[in-house]
Amino acid sequence: MNYVVLHSDLGAWAVAICIGIAVCVLLHAANRMLIRRLGMFAQSTATYLDDLAIRILGATHPVFILLLGVWAAAQWLVLPPEAAALLARLAIAVLLLQVARWGDVGIRDWLHHYRSRRSAEDAASTTSTAALGFVARTVLWLIIVLMILDNFGVNITTLVASLGIGGIAVALALQNILGDLFSSLSIVLDKPFVVGDFIIVDDIAGTVAYVGLKTTRIRSLGGEQVVFSNSDLLKSRIRNYKHMETRRIVFGIRVAYQTGKRQLLAIPGILREAVEAQPQASFDRAHFKAYGVSALEFETVYYVKTADYGVYMDVQQAINVALFERFAEQDIAFAYPTQTVYFANAETDAKVHEEAHA
Repeated sequence: MNYVVLHSDLGAWAVAICIGIAVCVLLHAANRMLIRRLGMFAQSTATYLDDLAIRILGATHPVFILLLGVWAAAQWLVLPPEAAALLARLAIAVLLLQVARWGDVGIRDWLHHYRSRRSAEDAASTTSTAALGFVARTVLWLIIVLMILDNFGVNITTLVASLGIGGIAVALALQNILGDLFSSLSIVLDKPFVVGDFIIVDDIAGTVAYVGLKTTRIRSLGGEQVVFSNSDLLKSRIRNYKHMETRRIVFGIRVAYQTGKRQLLAIPGILREAVEAQPQASFDRAHFKAYGVSALEFETVYYVKTADYGVYMDVQQAINVALFERFAEQDIAFAYPTQTVYFANAETDAKVHEEAHA
């Protein structure tokens, strides 16, 4: 007797079961073999991508493989239209869930690797990258859930519109917090500065101590901690001295008005020699700049070939000492604030007054 179950005889069911088992076994074996081959390849490379691929493939769920085997077996059977449609929808739903699982594992593992690599030089970025990972994973799962609902025939237009309206309302209510959050992500991704950099924001100078989700904290030169909101910080002009390659130095000296012409003409050359004698300095110019209130003013410009502030101060000190010695040799006097008062003779002043009214 030929038994028929769900429009298919026992022979068809036997073939379908064999096909399903074979597909499951082959997919499982292929997944394990691919993971093993990638593992062998990863041992000979320094890149992280092959390690990430191994972890993503390792997240393949057995239910996903089982349902693929069931779907392959069902192609050999003659199923009612309703059952075939339901099976197809289930297969698509499981495929979407598996894609979401792969994406979730990939995001979490990549962010963990990023935080581990940067924890030594920018420990505070872990907070922001954790927030970024949470947002990315939430968006991924939300999209997958909407696709699954749409696959089962649910009208998601109203749901998407409701989510959009709700999102706008939440964004308006939390715009300051969200602004600081996205500014934090901008700091982490664009890296205008990192923890440990010496920066100047407006008139506040200090070292970046922490970059959080809402605030960035700077340890000022006075020792106190200055807290900026991330949005306000990115709206300001930031000068990052950590990335300086050279320093441009402008300094002036003042000599007395009693300085003779020969001495006056010799001063730019003396300034040049003092700067060029320093191996870490590159001379630019030295000029008699102006007649000051109580002194003759000279201006010198040079470059320090390193951003190290200590080196700059050592160079400037050496230049100052050299100028002190050379000026003493040339009998050139440094100026200091002075004021000369002239007193007119009383008789001469009266005579001039009478002649003016004659």
